[in-house]
Amino acid sequence: MKIKLDENLPTRLEGLLENLGHDIDTVYEEGLSSAIDPVVWKAAQVADRFFVTQDLDFSDIRAFKPGTHHGLLLVRLRVPSRQALAQKVQAIFQAEDVESWKRCFVVVTDHKIRIRRP
Repeated sequence: MKIKLDENLPTRLEGLLENLGHDIDTVYEEGLSSAIDPVVWKAAQVADRFFVTQDLDFSDIRAFKPGTHHGLLLVRLRVPSRQALAQKVQAIFQAEDVESWKRCFVVVTDHKIRIRRP
């Protein structure tokens, strides 16, 4: 899966997800650190990438309606330490059929995965 990781996620996730066979791009590597959200979002869409973030600005399902984009994973942990985020995202990508999440709006919490499909 082609994935873009937002700057608010641990950098080690890039290697962890690449080891699982994913094509990873990051906001940081693309030089978009501190860019406004619409610029980051457009970059992910132009590159046909599934976007992974913990930024609540991407939480409005009306603005990011399933089927209108390449996919969005919003990670919402109660205690989002760098280690907890890396472990949770890695575990999800190992255990779930994330390929089926293309064009979906997905929210992951400590105990749940909610998938909104087109």
